[in-house]
This record gives sequence, structure tokens and C-alpha cells, in this order.
Amino acid sequence: MRRVTTTVTLNNQQVRAEAPPHYTLLRWLRDLVGAHEVKEGCGEGVCGACTVLVDGRPVSSCCVLAVEVDGAEVCTSRGLLHRDGTLSRLQQCFWEAGAAQCGFCTQGMLITASALLASGAKPSREEIREALRGNLCRCTGYQAIVNAVERAASAPEVPA
Repeated sequence: MRRVTTTVTLNNQQVRAEAPPHYTLLRWLRDLVGAHEVKEGCGEGVCGACTVLVDGRPVSSCCVLAVEVDGAEVCTSRGLLHRDGTLSRLQQCFWEAGAAQCGFCTQGMLITASALLASGAKPSREEIREALRGNLCRCTGYQAIVNAVERAASAPEVPA
């Protein structure tokens, strides 16, 4: 079977792996480079569990081929951590608000919210809900998640 090499900057580290050309970014991340924080949900780009940032934009990694992101910067929730391994402001707010229960949707929620907050604007609760509409959660009822994002938006990130 033919294999292609894909190289990305994953969470600020260059990673290279060979895979068949039909491998999705999700499968490439989980099976070949060990990024198990990225979850597989629906496999159709509907649930948001597999959301990662590709060159700063949130994408459903189950709907993108790994070869399509060759040379790109990819960020998972692990990439949101401070360099010293402590939680980012957004991750800390999720923890404090109880915004993660089973944890399955948390990766996608964090990534989507981080893209929203990266714009620098302070989003309203409605804008937060709109940004997160592609991320499904069966545990929290969404209020704790919206509260966490709102809280993170109200104070700047302090680098560690």
C-alpha cells in the first residue's frame, strides 16, 4: 500500500509520520503521533469532538485528510497549555466552572473557544453559544461551558 509523509508543527513541535493517503487528520493524530486528546465522535464533522486548530482555524479533523495539512500548524488542547505545563486561562476557567464532566467534548470545546477568544474581542453569551454550536455535549447542559468561556474572555491570558 502506498504511503505518504505528512509533516506538521503539532503544538509547537515538528512531527512527521507516514500514512496511507486516505488517513484523516484525526486518525493520523491519534494512531500515528499519539495525540489521544483529540476524540473521535461522529466521524462526519457534526459533533465537534475532533476539532483542532489548523493554521489558527478550527477544523473537524475527521473530515480533513492528513496530507491536506502537510506543512501546517496544528494545535490540540495540549497545545493550549503554558510552556511550563500549567493550564491556560481558558482551561483554568473550564476547570473552575465545572465545564468538563465526562471530558469527551472538552477538547473540541476548548479549541473552538480558543479560536473565538484569539480574535481579541469580548464575545457576548450569544456569540459564545453561536461559536460553540458545532460542538455537542451530552453532560453539562452548556451553561457551565458558556460561563467558562465568558470568564476567560473577561481577563487576559497571563503567560507562565
